[in-house]
Amino acid sequence: MGRKKNIIELTRITETEYHRIAKKPLSLMADNVRSMMNIGSMLRTADAFNIREMLMAGISAVPPHPEISKTALGAENSVSWRYVSDAVEEVKRMKAEGVRIAVLEQTHGSIPLADFNPDRYPRYFDNNIEWLLVVGNEVTGVAQEIVDLADAALEIPMYGVKHSLNVAVSAGIALWHLTNHLSERHPS
Repeated sequence: MGRKKNIIELTRITETEYHRIAKKPLSLMADNVRSMMNIGSMLRTADAFNIREMLMAGISAVPPHPEISKTALGAENSVSWRYVSDAVEEVKRMKAEGVRIAVLEQTHGSIPLADFNPDRYPRYFDNNIEWLLVVGNEVTGVAQEIVDLADAALEIPMYGVKHSLNVAVSAGIALWHLTNHLSERHPS
């Protein structure tokens, strides 16, 4: 099994170095996410997977706030983030710029997350494609208007009694999957 790493062995790069390294061609949008702890958790996950930026939309809270910092653990300082008041308009704007939109939502015709890969969907994994992953409100999910604009609806299959996972957990699973299939980009 091996010996657990100590804090010195776990030391990573500095925030300055993090800002300079190439980012994945992937951003994350929190569409009306109520919980500040979920926002913080997603920021921490965004840092771990080296995504381009996180967008907080609508009622989603933004740093600085103690409830966000409690779960972000400093990632609010390393991850590029911004607030947009209107998620639908921002998705339209990004789509017009050539960004592909993926929603993490249970829809008719959604793609099981594990199936969304270059072998099965090669047209989605061109090296020149930027992606925006949109996750939604803890109760109502991603707004239907955004689902209608999406290039892909991705679904995490559920096998238990509950029909969904916590939004931050779902975002983490999807970001892990997507970052394993997307090539890195140099910061602009």
